[in-house]
Amino acid sequence: QVQVVESGGGLVQAGGSLRLSCTASGSDFSIEGMGWYRRQALGNERELVAEITSGGATNYADSVKGRFTISRDNAKNTVYLQMNILKPEDTAVYYCNAILRIGPWTYSYWGQGTQVTVSS
Repeated sequence: QVQVVESGGGLVQAGGSLRLSCTASGSDFSIEGMGWYRRQALGNERELVAEITSGGATNYADSVKGRFTISRDNAKNTVYLQMNILKPEDTAVYYCNAILRIGPWTYSYWGQGTQVTVSS
């Protein structure tokens, strides 16, 4: 059974930094891509923050470019999101998404979410 687990959220002052981690565990899968999404308020849809492909290509939301960096450790099946110069508007629940290939099929898995709160 595959699990996707995030960690690293918390409370930080504006201008500060946090690093989120997300690990996919289980067996017999390969990672096609991983990404971070966030939901800034209840009822809002999750929006893409950053994503990274198996080949290392990255994509960022315009609102975080230059402040956030996504990276991955393939040996650990882990993706990181380094968040710098945090702003109050970055406050959200951050979710990790993993696109995994199991046999001939591709599946999308979500973590449970981790709260990031940025105080002004």
